[in-house]
Amino acid sequence: MLYALHEMQHALLAPFEALASANQAFFTQPHSIWAHTPYARSFAAANELATRLIRRYEKPGWAIPETVVDGKTVAVTIEPAIAKPFCNLLHFRRDTKKRQDPRVLVVAPLSGHHATLLRDTVRTMLPEHDVYVTDWLDARMVPVSEGHFHLDDYIEYVQEFIRFLGPDVHVVSVCQPTVPVLAAISLMAANGDAVAPRSMTMMGGPIDTRRSPTSVNNFATGRPLAWFESRVIQRVPGNYPGVGRRVYPGFLQHMSFIMMNADRHIDAHREFFGHLVEGDGESAEAHRRFYDEYNAVLDMAAEYYLETLRVVFKEHALPNGTWDVRHQRVEPAAISQTALFTIEGELDDISGVGQTEAAHGLCTNIPDAKREHFLVPGVGHYGIFSGRRYREQIYPRIREFIRTNA
Repeated sequence: MLYALHEMQHALLAPFEALASANQAFFTQPHSIWAHTPYARSFAAANELATRLIRRYEKPGWAIPETVVDGKTVAVTIEPAIAKPFCNLLHFRRDTKKRQDPRVLVVAPLSGHHATLLRDTVRTMLPEHDVYVTDWLDARMVPVSEGHFHLDDYIEYVQEFIRFLGPDVHVVSVCQPTVPVLAAISLMAANGDAVAPRSMTMMGGPIDTRRSPTSVNNFATGRPLAWFESRVIQRVPGNYPGVGRRVYPGFLQHMSFIMMNADRHIDAHREFFGHLVEGDGESAEAHRRFYDEYNAVLDMAAEYYLETLRVVFKEHALPNGTWDVRHQRVEPAAISQTALFTIEGELDDISGVGQTEAAHGLCTNIPDAKREHFLVPGVGHYGIFSGRRYREQIYPRIREFIRTNA
């Protein structure tokens, strides 16, 4: 019912969005006499802000048409390597044939945002790596006939992708997928799988959320699982292919994202208005780029979301050694051939300090020479995989780790 009301609200606000957009154009068109009045910028800024607050944000594009390899600009073509009901494995194929760069599987989070949130991660790696990315689908777009999607299915997807890419692959997981990726590789090692990744890099993930718990962790543990199932799980309404599917809707996730740092978002929009009035186009465009991505959210399958809450945040099943996947116990100690690199941000308010490093205490049979940890000073959650500090400090360490263990 709540999902249907949300859709109705969006439909009712559509005319106001169109009006605000038209008003913005009216006060910014150079040939309009009103664009040269003293308050034109203020009126235009107010209408653009209103438009952006009302708008529904669709999945952004990757916007990586090219990269630079050996000092030469080469085209990048995004191709689906494997298509699954809930995920596409994308290959960022570079127009170059001579280089034999390390093959990297970037496992993007399935926690509300689209995989394009890792655009900077991918763009930075492309000049020196052959990159594949998990592009998770919006559950509201997946017909019920495709069946359910459980946490165990997520793990099996990762295993299938690793086997497809072969034993020379290096796996990089960002935030949420660090847990299922560690489970996937643990099970493959325990079963003597012929394909074992050369390395696994885990960035800002909830391996053990009992360490330095954040507001996200406290919210997840402060309520029983039944509360989440009754309050946030909805059925997809009839105007989507996934009609009838039980999901945790993107709009509810977005609301929780905003409420976690409400003051920060209010200040950001206030500053955006000021930049527009002052004519600071560069700062205004940076705001647009960030929120175009941040406001684009997807629905998650209810069973996957609830199982993740239970396994990761409530039972701490991975660090406690009590997690069974398809009736097989997950034992990270089975991993001995895959190198481990964990990365944390000192100021991460989503996955606290120590939560990702906990992987080292679980993977007891990886030799010391094949493990590394990097606590990045002054960096928050998003700074781990995006932005200047990622490009200048973190990525060089990842590149070196991958080559050392190639």
